[in-house]
Amino acid sequence: MREYLEFEKPIREIEERLQKLISTGGSRASVQEETKKLKARLARTEVELYRKLTAWQRAQLARHPQRPGVLDYLDAMCRDFIELHGDRVFGDDQAVLGGFARFNGRSVMIIGHQKGKTLKERMQRNFGMPNPEGYRKALRLMKLAEKFSRPIITFIDTPGAYPGIGAEERGQAGAIARNLSVMSRLKVPIVSVVIGEGGSGGALALSVADRVLMLEHSIYSVISPEGCAAILWDDPSKTPDAAEALKMTAKDLLGLGVIDDVIPEPLGGAHRDPQTAVDRVAKSLTSHLAQLADSSGEELLARRAQKYRKIGTVVESVAGRK
Repeated sequence: MREYLEFEKPIREIEERLQKLISTGGSRASVQEETKKLKARLARTEVELYRKLTAWQRAQLARHPQRPGVLDYLDAMCRDFIELHGDRVFGDDQAVLGGFARFNGRSVMIIGHQKGKTLKERMQRNFGMPNPEGYRKALRLMKLAEKFSRPIITFIDTPGAYPGIGAEERGQAGAIARNLSVMSRLKVPIVSVVIGEGGSGGALALSVADRVLMLEHSIYSVISPEGCAAILWDDPSKTPDAAEALKMTAKDLLGLGVIDDVIPEPLGGAHRDPQTAVDRVAKSLTSHLAQLADSSGEELLARRAQKYRKIGTVVESVAGRK
């Protein structure tokens, strides 16, 4: 059953009217004509609505509960996935999963955040918010990939790192920082795909990559719109304004040079047609991995360093100068 977001109300109303008309049955010409008109109106409404999405509306699509997660992409794109567990220090964090798999006939390391679909799964996965042991597990797997010269593919979908007391006591900040440092020096290709939410350091800890890709309706930001609105305005009603100001959409980030490519989504979002979304992600990954395949470790490191040094613009102003 489809779940509608608040801004999708016009689509829901047309679809409900259409469903009611179809369920009444009948082959009268008037019923068939009305059905045809409603379908045409629905198609126009969808195109117009999704063509003019705001940053906040895209954020809602990025968080849609039916949106495909890393396991959906793994099942559809890869073969022979062998999940690896544990950080060898504390435990196995199920908000991060990873292991070796075959993608297009080649062995790769897959690592990603997993939120879960049902409430039980979401609680088990801690709603996709990793503890430090999750980041240590990811780092262990990345080093393993480097040891066996396997490319790394990461899937980003997290509100952020878990901020609980236990996580801080076990070194959350240090675990994230360690990932950033080590990923910048790994001598194998790394491609990251933001498939939903890319929240703060929790996302960055898996996305220091040679190529960073984003699905069209995903978001990638230093803070959530709600958190930004609370800090800057102390006003929840400013959340849509915060989303716009954060420049968190794929289009914004591509223009700023933070990411390298935007993967188009099916009309209405990846959850409306998961197979098409998977096919497009697979095609983009294939292209970018092929471009990196012949690079030596030293070449990868040099280009990766250059990539991140180019991000950002500094504008200096001197008081009194016009």
